[in-house]
Amino acid sequence: MASVTKICATTISVMKLYDEGKIELDKKLGDYLPWVKGSNKENLSIKNILLHQAGLVSYIPFYKETIDSLGNPLPKFYSKIVSDSFSIRVAQNMYMRTAWRDTIYQRILNSPLSATGKYIYSDNDFIFLGKIVEAVSGYPLNEYVVKEFYRPMGLTTAGFKPRESNLTSRVIPTEDEKTFRQQLLTADVHDPGAAMFGGVAGHAGLFSNAYDLGMIMQMLMNGGTINNKRFIRKETVELFTAYHSEISRRGYGFDKPEKDNNKRPDPYPCLSASAQTFGHTGFTGTCVWADPAQQLVYVFLSNRVNPNGGDNRKLLDMNVRPKIHEAIYNAIEN
Repeated sequence: MASVTKICATTISVMKLYDEGKIELDKKLGDYLPWVKGSNKENLSIKNILLHQAGLVSYIPFYKETIDSLGNPLPKFYSKIVSDSFSIRVAQNMYMRTAWRDTIYQRILNSPLSATGKYIYSDNDFIFLGKIVEAVSGYPLNEYVVKEFYRPMGLTTAGFKPRESNLTSRVIPTEDEKTFRQQLLTADVHDPGAAMFGGVAGHAGLFSNAYDLGMIMQMLMNGGTINNKRFIRKETVELFTAYHSEISRRGYGFDKPEKDNNKRPDPYPCLSASAQTFGHTGFTGTCVWADPAQQLVYVFLSNRVNPNGGDNRKLLDMNVRPKIHEAIYNAIEN
């Protein structure tokens, strides 16, 4: 699901903990993660992190430090056999040195920080948010979201690390990666950073089918309830899915339509999406959108990175997702 993870796992978890009074949006990163204290990340507000306005860099290619000039994984970082020293699975027959996870945290802490208030879409924002969920709840992110949402909702495919749930046969291959993991990735997260976290991260790592994503988005569109069970307060859903930025289209965690869609040559996510619409897209070609004004949930799953990675831009250049989305609105209106 790539960055759809950001809302369908991490943000809904933050919302649940917000409901319980365990996370406050005006508090700082250092209030929840002691290991960031003393760094320039300590005083970043949760609100700005959710809006991608905390000043964090967009992406850190952690893996580049662990491969040689030809793209081969270095043996001091990876083993073909799992052990206590090499326990983090990043792909088939490829396990990262356990101790290197601490180095990843340091790379994030030492990364440059721009001025707060500038919009920079960042995976690092959601890596931090995932860690906050874990610190506050006492559960790994993957376990928390299953316990609080997926299992009570009766979802059968949504979750991290599908190999542990015997769902491998239902997972389609993603990229045939030529550098770093050097294999056709199947049932291992496509995002290299999430892979180096062992398949569970706040920004990527979720797997699902369309039905389960539709259930999550329907629950949110219903104001936090589904099948007569309440998961999140209605007021919290309304707060997080509203516009909250003067300089971007973002809500708290959620992507939203451009505010001037009726004037844009390239309306996003499509021309007819109302201002109440919320959702997210993902690098692999996925997207989920909910529009309470039309009671419409739109889930689009594709795999644009198969076989040769993110250079395939046909899905974007042909506007496939917006055209389908708009066609649905037209069908409703007609």
